[in-house]
Amino acid sequence: MFDELILCLCACATWLDIAMVITLCALLLMGFPAAFTLAGVALLYGLLGLSIGAFDAAFIAEPFPIRIFGIVRNQVLLAVPLFILMGVILERSGIAERLLDTMARLFGSLRGGLGLSVMVVGALLAASTGIVGATVVTMGLLSLPTMLRRGYAPSVAAGSIAAAGTLGQIIPPSIVLILLGDVMSNAYQESQLRQGVFAPETVSVGDLFAGALLPGLVLVGFYMLYLIGLAIFRGEKTPAVPPEDRFAFRQGIAAALRTLPAPLILIVVVLGSILAGVATATEAAAVGAVGALLIAGSGTQVAEGLPKQLSRLGLLAFGVLAVMPFLFDLRLGRDESQDVNTLAIAVAMIACAGLAIGVLAAIFALFARGLLRPVLVKTTEVTAMVFTILIGAALFTLVFRGLGGDETVANALAATPGGVVGAVIAVMLVMFVLGFFLDFIEITLVVVPLVAPALLTLGLDPVWLGVMMAVNLQTSFLTPPFGFALFYLRGVAPPELPTTAIYKGALPFVAIQIVMLALLAAAPGLATWLPGRLYGG
Repeated sequence: MFDELILCLCACATWLDIAMVITLCALLLMGFPAAFTLAGVALLYGLLGLSIGAFDAAFIAEPFPIRIFGIVRNQVLLAVPLFILMGVILERSGIAERLLDTMARLFGSLRGGLGLSVMVVGALLAASTGIVGATVVTMGLLSLPTMLRRGYAPSVAAGSIAAAGTLGQIIPPSIVLILLGDVMSNAYQESQLRQGVFAPETVSVGDLFAGALLPGLVLVGFYMLYLIGLAIFRGEKTPAVPPEDRFAFRQGIAAALRTLPAPLILIVVVLGSILAGVATATEAAAVGAVGALLIAGSGTQVAEGLPKQLSRLGLLAFGVLAVMPFLFDLRLGRDESQDVNTLAIAVAMIACAGLAIGVLAAIFALFARGLLRPVLVKTTEVTAMVFTILIGAALFTLVFRGLGGDETVANALAATPGGVVGAVIAVMLVMFVLGFFLDFIEITLVVVPLVAPALLTLGLDPVWLGVMMAVNLQTSFLTPPFGFALFYLRGVAPPELPTTAIYKGALPFVAIQIVMLALLAAAPGLATWLPGRLYGG
């Protein structure tokens, strides 16, 4: 009987890779932690494969420690905790609240103005935090009660906030795009090696940022056009703010000039330095974290007195240091040096001292207000989650490939009706459904490495494919009844707001997302044009 069992297991060996994926999905749906489930399932099926001779331990004995070491020393992934820190600082320091209040009062005289303000602030927060859950929760807490109180239709208010919150998936610098960029780079190199190209080209996070920028802005434009259309044809759903709660025009401009420049300049410096090739994503993330800290320390809601003034001094020094490398040659140790460059180096050194003083003052201000510990704890929690999932996903991928999973995926995609188009549609549908149940980190680190090499081998552009996947996940996160963004919003929405209103309000934005996906599919240049112009790809 035992021999018959062994024969049965050997006959099923070819199905172990498929069973492995099914087991993983089942356990994740049951609520088990993703990181430990990935590693546990990999070890279980690795041992099972070893016992029946369907798996070679050499697939993990040496590669797995190398993978872990590679994850830890990966300079691209170092940007993840820094961008998370930047976003958490901006979220906890009240900057989002000030932005929303200023924009709402400035555009409140227009029908639909409050909704447009929510969309603009949502886009700014998306470019600042890059974390969907944080943006949806922040916008829900700050703007949903206000929109309902001002007479907005519940469905319109809820749909606008949920849609604005998901912009963090596609507008760089997004955590999704950073992880996707690293995964797509590895997948692209692997696909080229399969095709016999032993000097493979690379894809950077900057390429993906550049590819996602135009689609992200177009998507924001589509959202705003929909809200403008509602204001024109269904004005009762998006009424104007009462006169007593509006700014006078000059007062509104003055308030906007006080509130908007700092976060806008920070976004331009961080994203612009990456796109211009002046800084890597990691270096830009470090600049963004320091800038966010100084902005928080110089705000009236966090600091006062001397710490506030020193933080503003640091912010001024930050601006000087951001501009000077474009105007002067600040390299040290040169044989020939012009007097103007020598003076500029001296000014830069003084600015560095002012920046250090400002950073220390901002840290003290956050500590005095009890914000420093929550910021660091939140950053550590999210970072630990991401890197633990990375390690678990690395083990899962190695075992899956050792069981022949990569060949199974490649054969399945090659046999899909419709050729390349059919394969892309099949993968997008699978990712869309998985987005109802799995977090974007899990999908990016588990599913994408399994399917991307096979798709890229079929001749697809890696930047276009990465942007399509990001928009697809964003659509999934917004789609009723399982969209994660809707769950986040339901958690902070007032009890009197029915869940059906949230679902109803999300549907028009889901339709816009689908139009965006179709537009990307029909015009790949929307994602590939800017990287080609910037980097000559």
